[in-house]
Amino acid sequence: MSNKTYLIVHAIVFAFFAIALFFLPNQLWPMYGLEINDQYAKFLSQHNSIFLGGIAALAFLFRNTQEKTEPALNLIKGLIVTNALGLIITLYACLNNIFVGFGWSDPAFFGLLTCIGFWQLKKNT
Repeated sequence: MSNKTYLIVHAIVFAFFAIALFFLPNQLWPMYGLEINDQYAKFLSQHNSIFLGGIAALAFLFRNTQEKTEPALNLIKGLIVTNALGLIITLYACLNNIFVGFGWSDPAFFGLLTCIGFWQLKKNT
């Protein structure tokens, strides 16, 4: 896929989760086996939407970066690192029974995004 398509899809996915974590934490987290039992837990969920929204904004704003350029390669590498960290952290949560039920979708999701990122990086080198 083109870098533009890759970055737009990445932006949409991260923006979706940023919005969901900000506006619907009480509905979203129980599907992962977590409880939002006080205002602080709710705020932490909303706080995480800052970073997800920021990643979405960066991916969207750099969508017209030309392929096979240093900025494109660095952006793709950054997204790979972000998604690989997501894979490691969410897999840890699943293996330690912090995330249960739908929680297993997170490592699968981050793993898929990491693989697509590597595929996109290879295409750009």
